[in-house]
Amino acid sequence: MLKITMFSSAETVPGQGVGSAYRELVNLLKDRFTDQFEIKINKLGKADISHYHTINLSFYLNTFLPGRGRKIGYVHFLPETLEGSIKLIWPFKQIFYRYVLAFYRRMDHIVVVNPTFIPKLEAAGIPTKDVTYIPNFVTKDEFYPLENTDKQIFRQDQGYKTDDFIILGVGQVQERKGIFDFIQLARDNPQWQFIWAGGFSFGGITAGYEELKKVVSNPPANLKFPGIVDRDQMNNYYNLANVFLLPSFNELFPMSALEAFSAGTPTILRDLDLYKEILAGYYLAAPDRDAMQKQLEQLQSDPKLQQEMINQALEASKRYSKDYVAGLWEKFYQEQAERK
Repeated sequence: MLKITMFSSAETVPGQGVGSAYRELVNLLKDRFTDQFEIKINKLGKADISHYHTINLSFYLNTFLPGRGRKIGYVHFLPETLEGSIKLIWPFKQIFYRYVLAFYRRMDHIVVVNPTFIPKLEAAGIPTKDVTYIPNFVTKDEFYPLENTDKQIFRQDQGYKTDDFIILGVGQVQERKGIFDFIQLARDNPQWQFIWAGGFSFGGITAGYEELKKVVSNPPANLKFPGIVDRDQMNNYYNLANVFLLPSFNELFPMSALEAFSAGTPTILRDLDLYKEILAGYYLAAPDRDAMQKQLEQLQSDPKLQQEMINQALEASKRYSKDYVAGLWEKFYQEQAERK
């Protein structure tokens, strides 16, 4: 039996996609591979594989201890993807960015959730042969289409009408997520209802914090900020919505999009190159706010397009299913153990 230790602090800051991806993987391994993998969390006992999900300094230091086995790094971000997320003054920013890459170079092998990161890691000194792409996934046990009656009950509970056109955004409240476009769309369309589920996970160092805090405290009448929503309630929000809109300027493999797909919610994403290889065909692409406006108008007025995007969302959820990704992880861990 392979001994695998997970090193992670992903769940200490609520409302992060990294935490969702981490929890999905741990639950998957414990559910599917109890006879093959012995999973421990943040323990320093001897392991065949040490899988680092976050880049804590304490985790970096423990890579130098004996008994770590094969060191696997999970890349959920690169320095460039932090722009617009947190504010760091220049000296600390440079030091932190260098540390991020040093952490990744310290690994024996890297796993990325988006293949577009492979050439960027190679440019940072990590050979392509030491990088493997394994996508994120969500489970149908947690994210799935609700019956229409259940959707309407939750709508009523949240104070919405049956015929309200509701647009949902999900993620941390920060500039990188494109939330200013989301807010402006709400202001421009008082006939629609908007919800942004997420909060200030990084507090005062969040990029755009002061301006965003004012809007969250006093939003337009048709825009609600419920804050960080418990994971067991998120499926209700995806089902509540007519459209899931993620206007983010920079993502890897957004867990929120996978969750929306799994719930069968029509999805609009900003037209980013990094989505094209992994999600092309499953969403409506919009390069800017004006395009998002047009896509929303089309979805509201065209039932045929609505159904088409529901079907595409559910098709995407099959591609990134629990069963498919489980096989990838099983093969990966076995291969890495052999290379130890």
